[in-house]
Amino acid sequence: MPPKKPVVEEKIPLGRPGNNLKSGIVGLANVGKSTLFQAITKSNLGNPANFPYATIEPEEARVVVPDERFDYLVDKYKPKSVVPANLTVYDIAGLTRGSSTGAGLGNAFLSHIRAVDAIFQVVRCFDDAEIIHIEGDVNPTRDLDIISTELRLKDIEFVEKALENQKKKTRMGGQSLEQKKARQEQEIIEKVLAWLNDDKDVRKGNWGPKEIEVINPLFLLTAKPVVYLVNLSERDFIRKKNKHLPKIAEWIKEHADGDPIIPVSVAFEERLTRYETEDEAKEEMKNVGAETVIPKLITQMRKTLQLGSFFTTGPDEVRQWTIRTGTKAPQAAGVIHTDFEKTFIQAVVYNFNVLKECGGDEAEVKAKGKIMTKGKEYVVEDGDIMLIKAGAAKS
Repeated sequence: MPPKKPVVEEKIPLGRPGNNLKSGIVGLANVGKSTLFQAITKSNLGNPANFPYATIEPEEARVVVPDERFDYLVDKYKPKSVVPANLTVYDIAGLTRGSSTGAGLGNAFLSHIRAVDAIFQVVRCFDDAEIIHIEGDVNPTRDLDIISTELRLKDIEFVEKALENQKKKTRMGGQSLEQKKARQEQEIIEKVLAWLNDDKDVRKGNWGPKEIEVINPLFLLTAKPVVYLVNLSERDFIRKKNKHLPKIAEWIKEHADGDPIIPVSVAFEERLTRYETEDEAKEEMKNVGAETVIPKLITQMRKTLQLGSFFTTGPDEVRQWTIRTGTKAPQAAGVIHTDFEKTFIQAVVYNFNVLKECGGDEAEVKAKGKIMTKGKEYVVEDGDIMLIKAGAAKS
């Protein structure tokens, strides 16, 4: 008798399922969040101002994801219609010490973070006597401690409420399957609470699939992935030096090991937006010897959200579709149209890298046997070019 195939437990990501995910710009008041939001989104939304709580209600904008593969395909097919991928970004009100107990705009701020799926955390590393610091002076590691503590304290409050509600269910007792499940969920909630009380963020825990199924509906703040943005003066950004950087790197290694850190100068990015043409902005970057990091921020956030892309191509349209990493072909087809997931037959697939290696010649891709026909179990790879074949939808 042949040995049984090992059962591979499917990894469930923390956070909301799906591909329509949102990122939020978070930080203390007056660290450059709203100005950064305007630079990323190339809009006048947001409310940069030299006083705390200038932003109250969060602003939302969708930004085009920069992708050289998409540009290459558009140049090749010269289609009538082009649809790039987008990332939704929110500018969220500034946090302050005591936000978890309602200080400042605390409760509103934290509820707005709860609604996003990942966080751009902006840390101020520039000195400017004209821009007020809510804590009185520039001290990035203290600011990181404040934000980390406030988010964790609010999560403890959320989890304690969830545990209280869960105990109401388990008090009923009995040996039914429903009661057994309720007790298991209570144990998981207690484990999460102990983790938070130990000054640890939920996203850094090694949680199993059953635990994640309990954690995700809690929408915990510390479960959200974080990209740290270190806001430097333009001078420090250009010379790639700042006295605070080593201490920030040390703090992140100790408290958030593995989370991405990207130095940025919001002042420099804002100044680049004032040029009327892209060529003028590029010339200025060449003159000062520094590049914009906005494209890097957007692509890093997509990676952090575990998002990837596949393409549909042709003379009528080139479109970049957003999917979650690990998505199978039928679910990818469902992103195009929900009926396609139900009636999926197969996908004709080749990766962008193969097309580029063949000089953009589809006939050569085919001649080399690189065009594949895949079924329902195929896991779509980032950069796949796909033709979906589906049956007629049932009325």
